[in-house]
Amino acid sequence: MKFCKRCVMPDTRPGSIFNSDGVCQACLNFDQRKLVNWDARLDELETLCDNYRKNDGTYDCIIAVSGGKDSHFLTYLMKERMGMNPLLISVTDPFTHTDAGTHNFRNLGDSFNCDIVSFSMSIDLFKRVTRIGFEELGEPLRFIEAVIYTAPYKYAVAFNIPLLVYGENAAFTYGTTKDDHSSVEKYIEAGHSASGEKLAATIASFWRERGIPLPELNAIIPPSTEEIAKVNPEPFFMSYFFPWDDEYNYEIAKRYGFRDLHHEWKREGFIDNYGQIDSIAYILHLWMKYPKFGFSRVTDITSRWIRKGIITREDAKRLIMEHDHKLDQRALDDFITLLGYSAREYWDVVEKYWNPALFNNTNGIWRLKSPVYADLVESGT
Repeated sequence: MKFCKRCVMPDTRPGSIFNSDGVCQACLNFDQRKLVNWDARLDELETLCDNYRKNDGTYDCIIAVSGGKDSHFLTYLMKERMGMNPLLISVTDPFTHTDAGTHNFRNLGDSFNCDIVSFSMSIDLFKRVTRIGFEELGEPLRFIEAVIYTAPYKYAVAFNIPLLVYGENAAFTYGTTKDDHSSVEKYIEAGHSASGEKLAATIASFWRERGIPLPELNAIIPPSTEEIAKVNPEPFFMSYFFPWDDEYNYEIAKRYGFRDLHHEWKREGFIDNYGQIDSIAYILHLWMKYPKFGFSRVTDITSRWIRKGIITREDAKRLIMEHDHKLDQRALDDFITLLGYSAREYWDVVEKYWNPALFNNTNGIWRLKSPVYADLVESGT
């Protein structure tokens, strides 16, 4: 397990790339942002919006939202600055939602006077696919994360609203893909291209082999090639046009009524109170990286903060050692309650995902091998 020489990202992240100097691609991608003419990019966005702006009261774009800080920022940028009339599309899950998350979702529509279409899959289906994702892939929310990207695309085609806005190109942020106007089509798991039917068959086969009937898979199967051709949708990541910044988005969102978790919940394994705050059990999905890859959410956040100069690398190392391994009990309780697991059954599933190359099992307890993080702190390697 090696770590980036600049941030604290390990090479165990799937798809990670390090250059000959030991710097991760995520840091190199962040450096590239300094070379971008962002004023020219905003002009490019304005031109793109001009091509779709209707000015007749009808929807001229779709924004994929959750209700969080980024959703507030996207809606602010498209409606307040670009003068568009967006329809907001949200995919919700049946886990318990925080008070802040419930407030923020309502506030998003109210503050910007936007209509929101909320897509909720059946709870029974959610339970079945989430158990499959957790038990067989170690990714509890694999199915619904596909829905989060696919459903807005399907609405864009069904409603004939071609311009479709997503937020951050996370793959570029984490160094696993390039940043360009069309990269969203490669990033959406379901795929929306000329080979859509083939991809749809592949997606459906995985879940059908596990007992999910075809009619229940509609939410993750992309539109047909013929349907797409009629609308010619143009999806994009806003992070291509605007220098994506969690803290900046947070500050903008607060001006429009966004609330964080400061007065509600101090989450174990987290060092911020404004990201991924809508659904309580969702953060368990993020924690599953820890047994498989030896790092979790705190490594992600501190690496970003190092690149931006918010904290030092030494500060990040201490935060990682203190927090990264922790799984929040409230999130765990919410997850197992909805899915019908006992605590023992949950940990029995997790047991098979601990990576023996990274962890030692001592009397039933898995701990990162020395000198993984200890060496990171002591030597800076």
